[in-house]
Amino acid sequence: MTDSPMFRSPLDPKEQPILDKILIIRDKLSLLKQDRSTYIKSSDVVIHYDDLIVQVDLLNKIRANKRNEQNRVDTVLDDCFQLISLFFLTIGRNQEAPAVYSVISTVKRLLDHLGEAGFYSPKDLESLSHHIDDWQASIERGRDTHPPSLITLLEARIDVCRKKLNELLTALSKLDPQMMGTYEKLVSILRSLSACNTRSKFPAKEVKDFEAQLLKMQEDLHEERLPHEGKTAEQVYAEKVASLSLSDGEVQDGETVVKALLARCLLWVEVIQEKQGKIDERFQETYDKLVKIRNTLEQMNLTQAWSLRETDLYSFQRQLDRVDEARVNGNFMDAEGRPADLHAQRTLLYLLRKSYAFIYQYLVSSEPVSEALLPIYNQLLTLKRCLIEVKRSGGVDSPRELYPYSMKLNSIDNMKKDGKFMVGNDIPEGQASVSALLAECFELAYELREKNQEAAESAHATPSEVQASA
Repeated sequence: MTDSPMFRSPLDPKEQPILDKILIIRDKLSLLKQDRSTYIKSSDVVIHYDDLIVQVDLLNKIRANKRNEQNRVDTVLDDCFQLISLFFLTIGRNQEAPAVYSVISTVKRLLDHLGEAGFYSPKDLESLSHHIDDWQASIERGRDTHPPSLITLLEARIDVCRKKLNELLTALSKLDPQMMGTYEKLVSILRSLSACNTRSKFPAKEVKDFEAQLLKMQEDLHEERLPHEGKTAEQVYAEKVASLSLSDGEVQDGETVVKALLARCLLWVEVIQEKQGKIDERFQETYDKLVKIRNTLEQMNLTQAWSLRETDLYSFQRQLDRVDEARVNGNFMDAEGRPADLHAQRTLLYLLRKSYAFIYQYLVSSEPVSEALLPIYNQLLTLKRCLIEVKRSGGVDSPRELYPYSMKLNSIDNMKKDGKFMVGNDIPEGQASVSALLAECFELAYELREKNQEAAESAHATPSEVQASA
């Protein structure tokens, strides 16, 4: 069991029974998560969710006059809500308030890391803003069906995210369209350089190519490379970051932001060329752990649509949370309490942020369909893409070309019993989504068949018929 970092506050004796109960709930959720023998049903999840809410209500009564209390009860509660949230995604109840809990926690960390890194793309923020609006709508819909304690908690977390998001947006508000294009290219290059810095073999030529692009941009902006006689590139980089922060409340003009980021990119090139992909040995263990998590999450991208169970992300979340929360004032610390050097600090932060970004990507792309129906849903998605591609490339030359698609669609349609896709005697969540997708595929196939028939009729029409129709 991968636990959250523990608070050391003493436990009120009245809270001990609650802790005992929620530990049991967490264990049951963990066992349910590990069971791959069958798909997860709504009833399996809701019973634990209801039990958890009972304990939250009891805890709120005990803490009526000490709302800011934080101890092990809170960390275990967070584990439970994270799992419940991922389970709601797994069973296809994505639009309900509990499903928001896990993803909004991930977004909060992402926003903090973007601000801490000091560079980000407006596109990053647009995506986050759009999804936050969707989650707010889910919370509003759940106001009458879910306990006020959960709704209040989720609203508070969304408010925190909105505030941080607005701060980050404001920091870029003085970038005009021309400067914005240069800025986004620099963000892309800096991220690419950070990725190069974490490869198993340092790609020296690729880094040189990025450096050449940066020098060309420097020439276009009529800038000169920052001199640093008597100082290392790391020292000057740290000074540059400290002199201009995108999250300190002060809004800089666009030219200043772009030139500062260009200087950072060129200094970072020097730093990673000197290090050649080698991390301070004090942080080798943390580095190896984060690289392994990042690589595993990245590889999941190849099979995610077919095999990912959202609850699989829980252990990755918790491992990353432990690393993130072990930092002191944002610094990664060694075993003796000494902070990391700038190279290790920025490298570890990049890996941490990249891993959370993968988790965010998987959470927001989770389909509103139970895992029991996911194989059918994914087959239909593939059929839809194929039919759209056929339509885009000019249609079919013969109705026979549509036979494989029609046979597969009819095969899926015949799986329904009384208009529902059943698994045994159960009716899994996501019926509307699967049926709507099936209808879209049938409609596309029908359009292609009609278009082919019209083309055939036109080809066989006599000149007089063509003239008459005109």
